[in-house]
Amino acid sequence: MGAHKGHDTARHRFDVADAAPLLLDAHGIVTGWTRDAERLLDYGASEAVGMTAAALLTAEDAGRVPELAQRCRADGGWAGLLTAVRKGGRPARLMVRVTSADTDGTARWLVLLSELAEAPGWDMSRPVLEQMVTRSPIGIAIVDTDLRCVWSNPALEQFGSAPAPERLGLRFGEIQPGLDAEAIEAQMRRVLETGEPIVEYEHVGRVRAAPHRETAHTMSFTRIDDDRGNPMGVYYTVVDITERHRARQRLALLDRAGEHIGRGLDIRQTAQELADVAVPALADYITVDLLEPVLRGAEPTMQVPLVRAGQQSVNQGVPEAVVAVGEVAAYLPGTPPLRCLAEGTSWREERLDPLAAEWATDIPGGRTATFLELGLHSVMVVPIRARGATLGVTTFFRRRRQEPFDEDDLNLAEDLVSRAAVCVDNARRYTRERQAALVLQRSLLPHRLPEQDAVEVTACYRPADELTGLGGDWYDLIPLSGARVALVVGEVPGHGIAAAAAMGRLRTAVRTLAALDLPPEEVLGHLDDLVARAAREEGEGPEGAGGSGGGEGCGAAGGPEATDRPEATDRTVAAPGGTRGLGDSVTPAATPAPGNAQPPAAPVDQSDESDSAQAVGAGCVYVVYDPVDGQCAMAAAGHPAPAVILPDGTVAFVDLPQGPSLGVGGPPFESVELALAPGSTLALHTDGLLAHGEGRSPEEGRDRLREALERSADTLDLRCRAVVDSLAPDQPHDDLALLLARTRLLGPEQVADWDVPVDPAQVAEARKAASRQLTEWGLEEFAFTTELVVSELVTNAIRHAVGPIRLRLIRARTLMCEVLDSGSTAPHLRHPRTTDEGGRGLLLVSQFAQRWGTRFVPEGKVIWAEQSLREPGT
Repeated sequence: MGAHKGHDTARHRFDVADAAPLLLDAHGIVTGWTRDAERLLDYGASEAVGMTAAALLTAEDAGRVPELAQRCRADGGWAGLLTAVRKGGRPARLMVRVTSADTDGTARWLVLLSELAEAPGWDMSRPVLEQMVTRSPIGIAIVDTDLRCVWSNPALEQFGSAPAPERLGLRFGEIQPGLDAEAIEAQMRRVLETGEPIVEYEHVGRVRAAPHRETAHTMSFTRIDDDRGNPMGVYYTVVDITERHRARQRLALLDRAGEHIGRGLDIRQTAQELADVAVPALADYITVDLLEPVLRGAEPTMQVPLVRAGQQSVNQGVPEAVVAVGEVAAYLPGTPPLRCLAEGTSWREERLDPLAAEWATDIPGGRTATFLELGLHSVMVVPIRARGATLGVTTFFRRRRQEPFDEDDLNLAEDLVSRAAVCVDNARRYTRERQAALVLQRSLLPHRLPEQDAVEVTACYRPADELTGLGGDWYDLIPLSGARVALVVGEVPGHGIAAAAAMGRLRTAVRTLAALDLPPEEVLGHLDDLVARAAREEGEGPEGAGGSGGGEGCGAAGGPEATDRPEATDRTVAAPGGTRGLGDSVTPAATPAPGNAQPPAAPVDQSDESDSAQAVGAGCVYVVYDPVDGQCAMAAAGHPAPAVILPDGTVAFVDLPQGPSLGVGGPPFESVELALAPGSTLALHTDGLLAHGEGRSPEEGRDRLREALERSADTLDLRCRAVVDSLAPDQPHDDLALLLARTRLLGPEQVADWDVPVDPAQVAEARKAASRQLTEWGLEEFAFTTELVVSELVTNAIRHAVGPIRLRLIRARTLMCEVLDSGSTAPHLRHPRTTDEGGRGLLLVSQFAQRWGTRFVPEGKVIWAEQSLREPGT
């Protein structure tokens, strides 16, 4: 055989034209040698003829020659890989094919050699190729340049296609009308135009063999060219990945459920999120029914009805629903929802009886319908169970999709509902705790601010959202002696019942300390000691203050409804001692009163360890306003300084030294004093109103608050609500409190004072002066008790004090009598025996006065008594 001089190695075909042939006799001796064999193995014909085949091979393959010879005789030939040895010893990997070449009964063997480096592998003859494509489990087809089918293998029939002969000449859309033929043919055209293959193109649809079941496939496309490189058509393969596709859908649904279910702590919202996530991914219509106690945060019980908490449909407006969200979902006895609720097990029905009536009863409007009318054909009912308790049931229906629910769908639904059940139960538990905390906090906050004449006041409190939780912000107004009032706003770090309880304890402590008539810095100092001591006794270290949250409530006193109150006069009284007004430099006033004893601490309940620890880090601002002279003193403990709305509408923030938060230790508290013109409005607030948590700086929060306070309103109450509404959403991230107090001044006709010489004979003159003043005020019926109170207080001051004595009467809602002396010893109430000659003065005062007490001032002390103007002599 002659050599093929124009050998084209690029063709890589293993056939007679490309192979190097040689002949062997029956004993394996080379009897015929060609130039191609010489080119391949470097042996000349004279050298090769007469050699054995084994001599041309490596030692390992030479040992296989007897076996291969036997197989050739048995099978008529053999094909495979062998390693030959070129002349000179270099190895050559060869594809070898041995076929019989018998002539005239003489056994001969034709051996075709092809170097492996120039050949892709085995002989790809038509029979071999036909075996590969016909026996392949992968669907294979070829279309021409017009995208018409010219060949396909039998495996393609498993994808719902017609038999191969019936597919010939048809386009893809004619073979599989249930699939997106345009998109698939677009991929084929792209391959024809570019020659670049497309691998694993996925498509989802319904094939002819399963028109009611969604299937998924991957297709790979490769262009086929002729010998000249012109496109002849497209060769494509099809692989069914339906199970993998459904598994991915399930995982995606569960992943989406993890993201979207339970984002809040509202029970109904969580139930609706479950319905929203599962439609349309799993079902076409879903109802979520919860036991009524669950919606209230109580423990579930089977003796109450189910309430529709959420529902969703692929159809807008949920036309399948016969019960609206929030209404009772009453089911007939023995129906699947009630059975699943009682047994705690799931139930599935592939095909509902189309003529069966729906399971619900007591439907509003008397509406009835069959499943056929509603278009529902397959159902699953899954109980909502968490921590061993059944909270309700979820019902899944299919309407549009014809395939019924299968076991995999039920497993997915149970997974989905179990995740949602934990969120529902968490929301239920939170609702119970939040409601308990709201009840506690509302019981601790003032239901109505007390009536008084110093300020017109209103307050508004707004809780944090459910994710943050109820906290411990509070506000208060405390009437003091001399017609003065204390304004308080504070916040306790943390959230929940413990924060509300800690807030209640702090508020009680503040009211107790306020009753001692101490300056603001001393009130905060004693409060700080109280919190720190309680924390030490419980083994808790100081903690930083944090945010808080709670329920909403607004209260007002002295507002528009209090029309019987006297109007303030339009004047400003300068502060004694050179105290400056708002905006001037302020001198701290932190000097304790001389001789003032340590006041008793407010009672603290040590039974709840968490409450005292919760109070560590609390903030508070304490303000005292005197309507007689318009003076205002204030101090702060880790709390924002108040703002002041001046009568002309401008807003300024008080330059108030910031003391440490309560219980954490630090320098002593300082207070400032300022004179307020009548009609000025103090704005005390918690830091929730500054919205630091939204990424704003304190300066930005103050600017927003300033702008809100500058907006006018018809009433103080409307102004308070408008400020809160403009700065905080309905459910802010932190709870907040705002207290607005518009100042008043008592007119000169409401205050009378006299200097009393230190002479017992002046007691009678003091009584007469007080009696004349009461006559001017039209309060003659109070003359007897007032003269008695004046006589006892002035006598006591003359007897025990030194220095000047001053008597003052104040007419407001009550009649107040005050005696100032320079002494530093507080009087004590005694209960004398019948034989004692003295010691009955304060006892008589306590019997005739509504309340009485002592307060210390820089000049000494003031003993005061207050009488009600409603009932003379009480």
